[in-house]
Amino acid sequence: MRHHNAGRKFDRNTSSRRAMFRNLAANLILHEKIQTTDAKAKELRIVAERLITKARRLGEAAYTPQDKLSEGDKARRLATKRLLSAYLPRWGTRTEKGGEQKKIDLVEKVLVDLGKRFASRPGGYTRIVKLGPRRGDNAPVVILELV
Repeated sequence: MRHHNAGRKFDRNTSSRRAMFRNLAANLILHEKIQTTDAKAKELRIVAERLITKARRLGEAAYTPQDKLSEGDKARRLATKRLLSAYLPRWGTRTEKGGEQKKIDLVEKVLVDLGKRFASRPGGYTRIVKLGPRRGDNAPVVILELV
C-alpha cells in the first residue's frame, strides 16, 4: 500500500524526476505554454503553482524597484529569490521571430511578471487543455498553459 506516498514516479529515480520537473517548469515559465503528457502536466501543475505562489505572497515587494524597497522588503525579496533560484535555472533562452535568441531571467520573470499578473488571483494559475492521443505511443497529450 502507498500510504503517504503522493505523486507519480514516472519510472525514474529521484534526481532525474526532479531534473525533469525543473526543466518543464523553466520551459513553462519561459514560454507560458508547453505541450506534454497528461500525467506530467498534472504533476507539473503542483510544482509551477507553488513557485508562483512564493512570488505572489511577497505582494508589491515582488515587482517594486529595488531602490524603493524598505530593508525588510529587500530581505524578504532576496529570500524568495533564493528559494526560486534553488529550483529554477536562472536563465532561459527563447527564439524570437526572425531567428534571434533572447535571454530571459526566469527568476525575475516569476517575481515581476507573474507575481504582478496573479496578485489578485487566489490560486489556479495554470490550465490543462487536452489534445488527444499521441501518434507514436497513444499517450494522452495536453497543453499546459498559464492562465
